[in-house]
Amino acid sequence: MAMHGVAISLFAGAGGLDEGAEQAGYQVRAAVEWDRDAAATMEKNFDHLHSPVINRSIVEVTTEEILTAAGLAASERPDLLIGGPPCTPFSKSGFWLEWKRQGLDPTASLLQEYTRVLREAQPDRFVLENVYALTYNNTASRPAYERLLREIDEAGYDAVPKVLNAADYGVPQSRPRLFILGVRRKSKLPLPEHPAATHGGQWERRATGVVARPHVTAGEALLGVISEPEPSEQVGGKYGHLLPDIPPGDNYLFYTEQRGHPNPQFRWRSKYWSFLLKLSPDRPSPTVQAQPGPYIGPFHWENRRLRVNELKRLFTFRDNFEFVGSRSSVQAQIGNCVPPRLARQVVAAFHPDDPRNDDAPVAEH
Repeated sequence: MAMHGVAISLFAGAGGLDEGAEQAGYQVRAAVEWDRDAAATMEKNFDHLHSPVINRSIVEVTTEEILTAAGLAASERPDLLIGGPPCTPFSKSGFWLEWKRQGLDPTASLLQEYTRVLREAQPDRFVLENVYALTYNNTASRPAYERLLREIDEAGYDAVPKVLNAADYGVPQSRPRLFILGVRRKSKLPLPEHPAATHGGQWERRATGVVARPHVTAGEALLGVISEPEPSEQVGGKYGHLLPDIPPGDNYLFYTEQRGHPNPQFRWRSKYWSFLLKLSPDRPSPTVQAQPGPYIGPFHWENRRLRVNELKRLFTFRDNFEFVGSRSSVQAQIGNCVPPRLARQVVAAFHPDDPRNDDAPVAEH
């Protein structure tokens, strides 16, 4: 099947967005990723890299170096730029820090590193992914979001932003993220529409997507997965013994007076919603975090932490995708990824007539 062209990847992580881009018909020829384990994961799984992953902070990397790493001559442009700049300043989980609410987190400037490469490399198309909290109308997010859209326009691009929930696209995980799709104005390419939802169901007390085709559940995704026990999978400490009595799909609120528990352990809404949160096999997984605390779920309905092969299924990575690094490093790599199934559909929106845009299985096991 025909290839759509050369892609370059910024903030590549372990390559979730890249895996989707390749499934949609692009070759990821160069990538920038500062984390050593994630860079090694990229090199282990991607065959089209023209050079080793550039394993440095993008602040230190010139656009010329990236294009050279992709094997492009000075007069050539990449066909596609992809990337998801780190989202720490705009993540809901970080808003309890005053300095983040005020927009003082220095990693916010990494959005500008993306627009710098966009302006200098002039790819025909781009995909930028970020947390949907970036679109919030508050003092941290709104100025950064408006600046980002302004810089995209000044770089010569028409763009369209939209928040997509991964579960609405056949991913067995409720994971809302912002995707900005853009095309270079001089290219005369049509501005794409975001992919239409393929699945639907309840998300945060409302129905989303195509409700007639239910979301893929965690139970369906984990069916038949082969996973060996992991040394750190048991939940101990102060609250671990409470997990077995919590029903699948419930959390610490099970142990509150308001829920009628005879021996309440917690005050109502005194913890994060994900505290002692247990998967339900009948619903998509809640968002899996990159750096969960010791009691932050989702936990398996078998009252343990999720294993790596199970996490891969919940993100729609193929079973033979190999991650490099310690267990905590792998958790961070997976938790920071765009699910490949969603990524494929987003990138394929640039090519609506390509059969690769058709709905595909949840994962190639």
